[in-house]
Amino acid sequence: MSTVLTLGWQVLRYALFAGVGLLLLTNTNFVLFDLGWNFFYLGFLLFLPIETPIVLLLGLGFGLGITMDIFLDTGGLYAAAAVLVAYLRPWVLRLLTPRDGYAASDSVNVHQMGWQWITVYLALLISLHNAALFLLELGSFRAPGFTLLKILVSTVYTVLTLFILQLNFFPTRQRNR
Repeated sequence: MSTVLTLGWQVLRYALFAGVGLLLLTNTNFVLFDLGWNFFYLGFLLFLPIETPIVLLLGLGFGLGITMDIFLDTGGLYAAAAVLVAYLRPWVLRLLTPRDGYAASDSVNVHQMGWQWITVYLALLISLHNAALFLLELGSFRAPGFTLLKILVSTVYTVLTLFILQLNFFPTRQRNR
């Protein structure tokens, strides 16, 4: 695939994830019991190729987060949480490295890595994002039970949504091992 085509595809992915993410965050019909928000926009960062350099990840995380902040008027909350996810992603990928390592053609894909791998990967990074976001939003550690419940429900909601997205819209090519 040519570089221009790859870049165009990633720009389209960015616009789709950010657009749908904004729709889900601004429409109260998609909030579960005032506890669970769907942070669909994280799919853009989480489903980037495994070999994406950390500097590019951090830049994309900031860009994605600041886009959400601009439209939601949240003053940097989403940018901080998205940059945290971008920063921690390589460490989580190293933590979850298969015994044989990653192949050059591997991507973050349920069909290549398996449902257990993708579930742990998504749950770890999304829960860290939610913890950072909700604690920064709250500004303190008061109401720990309610905040923990928001983190848990939002994590499950977002993981399920991104898992379903993976099953339906990502290529089914299996690993060659």
